[in-house]
Amino acid sequence: MSTPEPAIRILGLDPGLRTTGFGVIDVVGNRLRYVASGSIRSPAGEELPVRLKALLDGVREVIACHAPQVVAVEKVFVNTNPQSTLLLGQARGAVICGAVACDLPVAEYTALQIKQAVVGHGKAAKEQVQHMVQRLLALTGAPGPDAADALACAICHAHAGLGQIQMEHKRPARRRSARWTALP
Repeated sequence: MSTPEPAIRILGLDPGLRTTGFGVIDVVGNRLRYVASGSIRSPAGEELPVRLKALLDGVREVIACHAPQVVAVEKVFVNTNPQSTLLLGQARGAVICGAVACDLPVAEYTALQIKQAVVGHGKAAKEQVQHMVQRLLALTGAPGPDAADALACAICHAHAGLGQIQMEHKRPARRRSARWTALP
């Protein structure tokens, strides 16, 4: 009798200062299964530190609720507005810190890599990403744009990083060699 393959749970995050999308999927063998998605909102009109804390706390809450084993985050490139880029980078830092504070490994992917993994080309429109996420996860409706981007990030990691994840999952823990013991 064969034992079923263990599921690997991936949390995808699409960072934003106002809204950070999240998406949780399970990977069993070569199959993807939708678990949850949504968004983490920072309070409008508040000072930046309060907004960043809301994102950090929101990520930690999603992790506590869904218990992922790995987190995939979209990398952000420079926008035309340097101030927006700086704020987005700080939001991204907050969500990464939320994952790292929960002792989870973090993988990062560019928007190009994510779109190629999900749609097949890096110049795909948001609607195409939403449609393919809906199809790949057999959802009854298209997820919202932030959740779709986060789910796409998780799907990208399932395709790109899964081999590494499975190897780490099956690799036995290393033991210290006797030659590394303390000298008398």
